[in-house]
Amino acid sequence: MSYVVDFVDVSTTGLESSPVADALAGLRANEARYFKNKYDHVFTTEPAAEAGEVVEHVARILADERDLHIASTPLEATDFEVDGVRWSYVFYESGLSINVLYTIEDGGKRAVGFKLSDGMDVPDELADRFKFARQKSKLAGTIRGSFFVIKGEY
Repeated sequence: MSYVVDFVDVSTTGLESSPVADALAGLRANEARYFKNKYDHVFTTEPAAEAGEVVEHVARILADERDLHIASTPLEATDFEVDGVRWSYVFYESGLSINVLYTIEDGGKRAVGFKLSDGMDVPDELADRFKFARQKSKLAGTIRGSFFVIKGEY
């Protein structure tokens, strides 16, 4: 069942098993607010078990591009297109959020972004490979983020 993410009344719906559920819910709400304000898009997620194609798509890009395999269990995912850009998100039990930005038109931006929920440790699979910048969010506290550019075609 899909869940429309509310960035006014932040809820841990679907994220309850995460040890940083409140922070992860804030991170998810932060993304929802961004898409509503920038694109007037309603950010909707569904349980990862029901969004297998999205989870597999993100996992394939991570594996092909950087030989990365995320150990944490995916909890929720979403995939949508706005303004010619396909966005795929997976939210993991550890508090990690991974998004894939993929411009449909050739020559556009294509990247994978990582965001760490406030209070979580950097996952071992990312620790020595990426540097994380910090940003403050009213909804999510301190978010640490990093990214890499996608070189292949997906």
